[in-house]
Amino acid sequence: MAHDAAGRLAAETALAMLDAMFEQSPIGLHLLDTALRVVRVNTATPAMRGLAADELTGRPAREVYDMVDADVEALLNEVLDTGVPVLGRIVRARVDGDPRDYEVTALRLHSPHGPVLGVAVAVVDVTARERARARADVLDAVRRGVGLTLDPTVTGEEFVTAVVPAFADVAVVEVVDAVIRGNDPPLAPLPPGTPLMRTAFGSSRTHPPQAPLVGDVCGLPVPTPFTQALADLRPRVVPLDAAAPWLSVDPARAETIRSTQAHSLLVVPLALRDAALGLVSLYRAGQSPAFDPGDQELAVELAAHTALCIDNARRYSREHTVAATVQRQLLPRRPETHAWLEAAYLSLTGANPGAWYDTIALSSARTALVVGNVSGHGLNAAATMGQLRTAVRSLATFDLPPEELLARMHGTAGQLAAERANLPLADPLRREALTADCVYAVHDPLTGTCTLAAAGDLTPLVVRPDATVAVPATTAGPRLGTAQDAPFAACEVEVPDGSVLVFTSDPILTSYLAEVSGPLPLAPHLRDRTLQDLCDALVYALPADLGIGDAAVLVARTRSFPPERYAAWQLDPDPAAVAVARRRTRERLAAWDVDDETADDTLLIISELVTNAVRYGSPPIELRLILDRSLTCEVRDAGSASPHLRHAGAAEEGGRGLFIAAQLAQAWGTRYAAPGKTIWTEQTLPPVP
Repeated sequence: MAHDAAGRLAAETALAMLDAMFEQSPIGLHLLDTALRVVRVNTATPAMRGLAADELTGRPAREVYDMVDADVEALLNEVLDTGVPVLGRIVRARVDGDPRDYEVTALRLHSPHGPVLGVAVAVVDVTARERARARADVLDAVRRGVGLTLDPTVTGEEFVTAVVPAFADVAVVEVVDAVIRGNDPPLAPLPPGTPLMRTAFGSSRTHPPQAPLVGDVCGLPVPTPFTQALADLRPRVVPLDAAAPWLSVDPARAETIRSTQAHSLLVVPLALRDAALGLVSLYRAGQSPAFDPGDQELAVELAAHTALCIDNARRYSREHTVAATVQRQLLPRRPETHAWLEAAYLSLTGANPGAWYDTIALSSARTALVVGNVSGHGLNAAATMGQLRTAVRSLATFDLPPEELLARMHGTAGQLAAERANLPLADPLRREALTADCVYAVHDPLTGTCTLAAAGDLTPLVVRPDATVAVPATTAGPRLGTAQDAPFAACEVEVPDGSVLVFTSDPILTSYLAEVSGPLPLAPHLRDRTLQDLCDALVYALPADLGIGDAAVLVARTRSFPPERYAAWQLDPDPAAVAVARRRTRERLAAWDVDDETADDTLLIISELVTNAVRYGSPPIELRLILDRSLTCEVRDAGSASPHLRHAGAAEEGGRGLFIAAQLAQAWGTRYAAPGKTIWTEQTLPPVP
């Protein structure tokens, strides 16, 4: 008897504890039978479908739970069938019309003898926690995905991608048009009618046809929540009631709102230091909950990050515009085309302020071609580029061989790098190394060759008339401005008439163009196509995933010099050679129909130069005449002594030869090549009547 009494007491205690648990538990408890009808619930169970907790008993689960994104019957039937409990499943249900998040744990119940009794369900309202997690995810997505580029329009698109549909059903980004163009953002309040550009639009639904197109620029009608947010730079949560008076001020936007069925609007200004960069408009539509103060706080943080990214892009755009302007002023509008070398310039993926190209007319119908690239970016790179381009042009006037010119450029760049390293500690430019790649080539149409040298990895390509591509075997010297002091080496390649030379400032592009399957070998009729057409064909053939940066390309086509327009004679190292040189020159000038005055001056120049070569030079001696846009006279000898211009005194009998030649010629100079040197003069020919 005592044992039975103890058992009854234990059972009564267990039932009392069960009742106490259902009455006092802070979480919702549900017992359902095998037909998924409610057997018992506790007072912590939220009201479902407008029913109180005591009204739920006996009702099927499908009538009790107003699920938003899950099928409760399917979930519980799976537990009954498999016996596998559901632990911590997040489901969303609607309570009094308000979607809320619940963490659900369900397990199958068995009697002591084995039959299945039903399902026990524990429900915890985790709406606040899940909303906080969702907001944190949105904030993380914006921080990771917005600002990846320095383009304000792309920044808006990144923002819309991050917040739709995770935070809003519709998102619109509008930026002050002046900010898009790199100008400083205006201080708030914005003047009425300030133009804004719609840079991004995103919707979780089909794009409504009434929505303004991305890229439209227009002012905002006044007054609306949008203009008010741009006036005081404060966010606003606005219920979208069809009777709102401000909707009549902006009929186009009102129609868009109606077409999306939006019911809640969150307007957040894109602001930075009391200046207005633009506006973010977020909408929720359909069954989505209205924006609350927590959403507004999050949106302010999202807009602050986006505004900072847009301002960074604006600053970059402005600096890029200034640097591009400086570059345009420092570079020729187009490569100079010479009689025996046609050139065209191409810029890929935008202008690189540190890249430069040049064609320089040299003596004896030769042309120098230059392509270079300075490290760094922005205005500093453009300024350094201008310095190096000027140095190259200055050294080119001395007719230096390519390898010697680059060696002198290496010293010049080293001096500029040392000056930069000695800048004040607070100057950020001090921490940027100054280096440059450069390739310098000289085309000689008389010999059909091109002599070149490179600093860095810039190797030109030679496309011969048969469309075969050759990569000159150049030995790359050190980059200009580095501490390396290795010597530069030059190589000579043959470039037959009609060959195409391709110089690029990006080694990746050069490697691609040199491939057998690249666009250059496959380009037909190189001789007949215009260079501009060839440049366009190169752009069309480049794959999008090549990974090149801003690259400058110089394309040149060679032409042979007509043999009837130049003459060369070997002279004996004897004073009588002067008369021979004068006679042959007179005959050639007469054949070329050169005017008498120019012919007389040429004969005097030849007399003086040949006399100096015979008296002070070493054999062999060669005289060469070249008829181009000007008349060039060259006298070569094997001597290494450098002539210099001197002013002879009144009583001196000699010393006036080079002075006379310099007075009669438009330009003159000395060019060294193994063995010996060449003294040349150029005379301007009178225009043909």
